[in-house]
Amino acid sequence: MSNQNFQGAASRPDIEDLQGDNEWTQLARKHWLGGHAKPKKVKNDVVNGVWDTLKSEEFQYRSLLILESLQLLESYLWPGYAESSTNHHVLLIALLATVKARENLPLWAIFQEDADKFSSFFRRVLSMSLDNSIATPIRTNILSFLICAFQSLDNGLIRKECAPLVSISLWQNLATDKSRERKFEQHAQLKKVWRGAAKKYDAADQETQVKLRFDRAWLYTLLLDFLGQIQNADSESVIYCERILELLTDLESQLPTRRYVNTLIKDLNVLPLAKLSPMFNDSDNGLFRDLFVLLRHYVHFPIDDHTGAQYTEAESSEEHSANLARLQRLALKQFKEKLTILALSNYAAIDKREELEAHLGPLNDDELESLASSLGFRTKYPPTVGIVIDRQVIMEILLSAFEYRRTYREVVKHLSVLPTEASLYEPTLLRNEQYNGSRSLAIPRLNLQYLSVGDFLWRSFVLFRCEAFFEIRRDMEETVKRLEPRASQLPNQVHFGGFSRMAIPISKPAIIEQAPPKVGQDKPAFIRAEIALDVSRLADYVRREWESLRQDDVVYLLAVHPVDRSRELTNGHVAHASSRDFGIHLLRAAEVEQVLDEDGRTLRGAQEEELNGFGRRPRLRRMLVKLDAATFKNDSARKSQGKPDVYESINVIIRRKGRENNFKRILETIRSLASSDIPAPSWLQEVFLGYGDPTGASYTKMTNSLDQIDFRDTFLDWRHLVESLPKKVVEPSAPQETTMKPPTMKPPYILRGLAASSMEPSKTSKKRRRDEDETSQPPSKSIRVSTYQPPNNGPYPTDSPRSNRVRFTPAQVEAIISGTQPGLTVIVGPPGTGKTDVATQIINNIYHDFPSQRTLLVAHSNQALNQLFQKITRLDIDERHLLRLGHGEEDLGRGLGAFSFGEKPHAPCLRLFQLAAESNANFCVILETDVSYSKHGRVESFLDNRGVYLAEVDRLAADLGAPGAHGNSCETAGYFNAVYVEPAWSKFWSQATMENASTSDITAAFPFNNYFANAPQPLFPETASRDQVVEIVRGCQRHINRIFTELEDIRPFELLRTSRDKANYLLVKEARIIAMTSTHAAMRRQEISDLGFQYDNVIMEEAAQITEIENFIPLALQNPKDGQLPLQRVVLCGDHLQNSPIVQNLAFRQFANLEQSLFLRFVRLGVPTITLDHQGRARPSIAELYRWRYPELKNLPNVLTETEYLRANAGFRHEYQFIDVPDYKGSGESQPTPHFIQNLGEAEYAVAIYQYMRLLGYPAPKISILTTYAGQRALIRDVLGHRCAKNRLFGLPRIVTTVDKYQGEQNDYIILSLVRTTRVGYLRDNRRLTVALSRARLGLYILGRRAIFETCYELQEAFANLFQRSNSLLLTTGEMFPTKRSLGNEADATEMTGVEHLGQYVFEMTKAKIESLKTGGKPLPAVEETEEVMKMDEEDEGEGQVDPVVEDDEERDIDAV
Repeated sequence: MSNQNFQGAASRPDIEDLQGDNEWTQLARKHWLGGHAKPKKVKNDVVNGVWDTLKSEEFQYRSLLILESLQLLESYLWPGYAESSTNHHVLLIALLATVKARENLPLWAIFQEDADKFSSFFRRVLSMSLDNSIATPIRTNILSFLICAFQSLDNGLIRKECAPLVSISLWQNLATDKSRERKFEQHAQLKKVWRGAAKKYDAADQETQVKLRFDRAWLYTLLLDFLGQIQNADSESVIYCERILELLTDLESQLPTRRYVNTLIKDLNVLPLAKLSPMFNDSDNGLFRDLFVLLRHYVHFPIDDHTGAQYTEAESSEEHSANLARLQRLALKQFKEKLTILALSNYAAIDKREELEAHLGPLNDDELESLASSLGFRTKYPPTVGIVIDRQVIMEILLSAFEYRRTYREVVKHLSVLPTEASLYEPTLLRNEQYNGSRSLAIPRLNLQYLSVGDFLWRSFVLFRCEAFFEIRRDMEETVKRLEPRASQLPNQVHFGGFSRMAIPISKPAIIEQAPPKVGQDKPAFIRAEIALDVSRLADYVRREWESLRQDDVVYLLAVHPVDRSRELTNGHVAHASSRDFGIHLLRAAEVEQVLDEDGRTLRGAQEEELNGFGRRPRLRRMLVKLDAATFKNDSARKSQGKPDVYESINVIIRRKGRENNFKRILETIRSLASSDIPAPSWLQEVFLGYGDPTGASYTKMTNSLDQIDFRDTFLDWRHLVESLPKKVVEPSAPQETTMKPPTMKPPYILRGLAASSMEPSKTSKKRRRDEDETSQPPSKSIRVSTYQPPNNGPYPTDSPRSNRVRFTPAQVEAIISGTQPGLTVIVGPPGTGKTDVATQIINNIYHDFPSQRTLLVAHSNQALNQLFQKITRLDIDERHLLRLGHGEEDLGRGLGAFSFGEKPHAPCLRLFQLAAESNANFCVILETDVSYSKHGRVESFLDNRGVYLAEVDRLAADLGAPGAHGNSCETAGYFNAVYVEPAWSKFWSQATMENASTSDITAAFPFNNYFANAPQPLFPETASRDQVVEIVRGCQRHINRIFTELEDIRPFELLRTSRDKANYLLVKEARIIAMTSTHAAMRRQEISDLGFQYDNVIMEEAAQITEIENFIPLALQNPKDGQLPLQRVVLCGDHLQNSPIVQNLAFRQFANLEQSLFLRFVRLGVPTITLDHQGRARPSIAELYRWRYPELKNLPNVLTETEYLRANAGFRHEYQFIDVPDYKGSGESQPTPHFIQNLGEAEYAVAIYQYMRLLGYPAPKISILTTYAGQRALIRDVLGHRCAKNRLFGLPRIVTTVDKYQGEQNDYIILSLVRTTRVGYLRDNRRLTVALSRARLGLYILGRRAIFETCYELQEAFANLFQRSNSLLLTTGEMFPTKRSLGNEADATEMTGVEHLGQYVFEMTKAKIESLKTGGKPLPAVEETEEVMKMDEEDEGEGQVDPVVEDDEERDIDAV
């Protein structure tokens, strides 16, 4: 059996393989498919026949995929498993489970129902993993299954089986008892644990003792087998040993599995023996060596294995010194004559490998072995292992134990963040690109748990750097390919026969300045170069793109030579691919400083020569760049050795799209964090790392949880309050606090007893429970409520506070309460459940209840952040405290400013208008704002307000008769307030508070009657009581005080001179709610923290779509105070059942788990979540299509009662339907270019449905066309461009895009194209399908191939409702939009038999429509203004249409982020 063949990237099964008459499908129909009521009893001859066939095929992966798709595991093997099952039965289960894991499919759910049965199976697998009679490749795949198990310790079923294998009982296998005793001396608690394990063994029966002995010997035996296998170098043993290294790395990289395993690995000298092995020293085994390096990193990671405390650099140095001191003491004691120099040397003189080896050289073999034994190292192994302990082995054991090793911080500091051709084509990176699951990879994983925050940051840095370099290499190769480099007739010249807008041929860069090194450094401070760009042949828009490069943008300088066509590669890389195979001989990165015109002047706006579009064409641009100083130093050193100057051969400059080219700043941010000792917030640290109580960061466990909170406008009335707290007793506070009866109590409400009522009894030890008072009572469930009269803020309508109008559900209220409290809140928001409204209300509560605190808002996309930010502006939050950072900040100011309530916005605003109106799940309100919330926009707003308020000061001065220019500045206004206004108030209140002062006396004494003459009159109603008049006066005073308060806040902007200083002051001092994307936070972290920016709360939207490192960086945008981050709240809003972060490379996505978000990891760890359970987006029937993913999801009243939800869709019998699209013109899916998947039949069908809807009167902005592949998106846009774009009857839909890009958005009617006709593709991932099915509000029409999706086990629940209806589109006649037909009234329908039928039907309707318009004398309607749907996304603006590689060989067409 060949392991390569088993895991090879063979062609994947298609519909013929799953529904044809091949051997596998016939076997499946006979024995487990075909609607059997009960699973048939497993027949050994069937199992053996499957095994023998697979074995004869050398376990081809294609056959395994067919069997997995035919549900062999779920429907036959596992239901029929018993303790008496054959080994082949067990091996097939493990084999198919591994296939599921490799395909990223749910694995453990089928085993959950019978824990005893799974335990029996798992024990069988463990035994087989140690059975040397089983072929090595089969044992390799058993190891793959066990690796999957150890990566799933969040599953209780798996944890129960795996935990005993890595318990303290492992230490029975240590070389000597002294080794164990030394560990007990370091941690006294370990001895207690050891004794407990011994008592458990002694008390067990004989059968249990056998099990316990196996548990403690399993890993020890596996390691001994590994040490024996590495003495060979055959290919099967190499792959087997690579898997063992992968398993050991996984065990070492998580504290619960590391605690006792690390001691055993060190005791067995695994690393020294592996380093000396023939397998390690075989030049062909580079992956084995890389895996060894990764394991060594974790074995020696600076952490206490038992407490989990990470060592500081000083503590690591102390531990290293203590080890050297122990060596010196023993050397002096036992070998004084030979090792005196070693014993008396300073530590720095003996911790280098060469020096230490020289010091130990005088010892003979026996003395060296004696020294090693005295130091506690193992020098004896069982004879069966075949390890020869000679001088070389013992020397390596000693050297590896006492040599100095660089810490991960030092390693990270020395890794360059800018690529060269050498770093882009490192063998490790190329292996990542070739990953198909057949071999391990030497890259760190993002696990369920981390050893420390530093460990997490190190992993993130390595993975992000690898992914960034992968993307850069792909872009460089694609661009060079487009340039078509060819040999020139001139010597040493290259002719470029092609073109790319991302590249310009250049002559060599001119080095114009080289700064001397800074103090303490050996590289130049900077290297400045000038590059001449010939732009004379570029189109204007391409030239402007080059001119718009900003400071610090990274460009790439390449030496490109013609490609040797004899070695040209297609569809990937060979194992030893190099940059020269693609024509890239050299690559250097540089950072842009400035782009100048040909005369060396700065480019500013439109150039004089091209004003109004006329003038001479620019010919030359000069670009000043900074070269990477470290690389330049190395290049200079090579040049000094007589090698060619690399910069002489550079002939091309390449740029990348801005969104994809921000890697350098992000890498520098991660490196800065990894090099520091920045912690997570102390209350979040253990939960973040994955240890301890997963509920420990929830407010119910926080010592500073609040017992009383003012919820202001969260609750609309008393009934809403009571309904929102169904498990609590809601009662008014003590009678002396309020005399109101509960039903008449109006908001705002102050709730007391929150901390006590929400506290759940925590699990305690048996001893503690025995010691507790028997009479202790459970915490009270009573919530006491009081209210108050909101203060009068002034007589003007603008003084009235804006209030929330959403009637929050109980689950939403629970989330709001938790988010307002200190601690961690994780909110799961299924589609349409209003998680944005919840986040907005949390922000509102924090803003008012904690006026000294600042809140940071983070989202994955500008779209989501802008939606959240605009909803905030509807609430009672002062706009001067809002700030939006990043490139999306401009959208807020220009999005909704040109229309008022009830008016239609102008075209550029339309989409934002629609999103704002539709995104609220509970009600629909048009947003209105004409304010810019960017830094400079806010500064301008402050200065604009300054003029308004100073004018008010002049009015006050006139009213009081105060001479002087009091409204000249904020300073003079402050003096005026102190000298005139405050004394006037004092005088008034001294009169108004007199006991005999009447209402008329108070109004007569009021000193600002003239000032408030423009307020709604009368200011003091005649019927007002004395108390009411006093309250009106207090409102007037608050209004005036607010003027001077805001002027005092504006005053620094008068004093600060530069725009930068003003903007930074705004960020650091003035803004209280700051919004930015996760990418902006990652790019600007150092800059923001250096300003002294401080904040108290973080709220993340789309948290499940953000990579884990981008989740973490917003928590660390500020510098620690007293060694701690001063965060009080972290609120994560998202949905882990929808799309995860999109990672392009298969290796990083599946092997390294880079698509893991912090949100998902918290859910897996068991952190308490609050799931919103009422949706208000879609018709109940459409919501039913994805309710199988959200069993508790219910409907809000609006979708049950509002007219639009009760009416049928005009012209359609059904509100949703799956339409089976057969082959069109003899073909289904196609790939016009590799990995660019299209389906012309579905594209034509989608456009025909759109045309049909438009002819019936459906508004174009209410229709979106979605597809699962970018190739299909391009095809649909092309068809729309030909059929609809210039036809005023149709126009264009709101948007045509992919499902991945449409997450977080919605529309009334969705037309969805699934594209695939040969296999399911990536839709087998339920998360993407959930997104696809949940975008529609009123109508969903899905185009696909039924035969493909009904055979997929994972999708059966999703398509169950869809397949209950006809496969053909059913249309009703005689209806126009909107129809009065109710949803339940299914009218007579016409069946469309195919795309040709529908096309002809639409054609006839179009003719009739035009004739009707002509006979009626009416002009054709104007095309509705919708979003410019045909304008390509920024990601598609390149010359070609092929999407980046993001899936395996068949799935490379998904949109990339």
